[in-house]
Amino acid sequence: MVLREITLDDIESLAVGAWVLGTGGGGSPYLGLLNMRALYKEGYRVQLMPSDQLADDDWVAAVSNMGAPLVGQERLTDSRTIARAVELMERHTGYEAQMTSMAVGDLVPYPLTTVDVRGLESVVDKVPTWKWMERVSRKICVEYGSIASTCKAPRTGAEVKRWGIHGTTTKAMAIGHAVREAQRRHEDPVAAILSVEPGKVLYRGKVMDVERRATEGFLRGRVRFDGMDDWRGSSMELNFQNEWIVAWLDKKPVAMSPDLICVLDSVSGEAVGSETIRYGQRVTVIALPPPPVFLSPKGLQHVGPRAFGYDIDFKSVFA
Repeated sequence: MVLREITLDDIESLAVGAWVLGTGGGGSPYLGLLNMRALYKEGYRVQLMPSDQLADDDWVAAVSNMGAPLVGQERLTDSRTIARAVELMERHTGYEAQMTSMAVGDLVPYPLTTVDVRGLESVVDKVPTWKWMERVSRKICVEYGSIASTCKAPRTGAEVKRWGIHGTTTKAMAIGHAVREAQRRHEDPVAAILSVEPGKVLYRGKVMDVERRATEGFLRGRVRFDGMDDWRGSSMELNFQNEWIVAWLDKKPVAMSPDLICVLDSVSGEAVGSETIRYGQRVTVIALPPPPVFLSPKGLQHVGPRAFGYDIDFKSVFA
């Protein structure tokens, strides 16, 4: 088995690139980066394993936080809470959970464990569909205070190799490295991202208005921009549900999920999240291609604009 040693410099790049690929959601990686810096200083190290190195009968699962990113700024995550979600899954199933899988392949959506810092623990043992899993787990998350640590259903190595989205950690590190190198050389960091990813610039402007609210375990709202440079005189509005979902240019939809809509600080090139974006920021909005699996009819049912309540047929920026 070939494992890649991850350096602290890789971790720094991962923190930058992962938030770019997070398309506004997921919360700032800054606190996690501080934890990793401390762990590396204490001598701990991380290795990266390609998914094709998994045995077909290995058991893997997604470990993450669920909730509204805005709440996550106030209720900080403890890594021991995330570990408890994994331990609860192990007790419930007898399997060890470590990585990520997907719903588009019609894989069984259960079980799911949810824990919080106060000692609350829940197991969703069985639901009929992925939609029901989202509804039930979000209700639990709301009762926990709109932030919780989760461990999703274990998958086999064969399922991960078939349905997983591969190479995302390496991709995030490459994006982060490009941004950081451009910053060091005082070059355009947005152009640096587009030199390593086949994306498109959608807009440059200044944030003029932000509306957001935490509701049903999500951070929902919209941001309005006034155009700058080539977009002077044009306005853009971004709607978000944790992540950026639909971009409207002069009231016409120009980009939408599952295309990756990324809002970047025009000077630093670093991502701006839906919970941190604020009046006066100068930003560049770009689109990056989504994983092909989300462009299938089944994928669009899960992450297309209609899945978020928009009466819009998906049209890719890259079509």
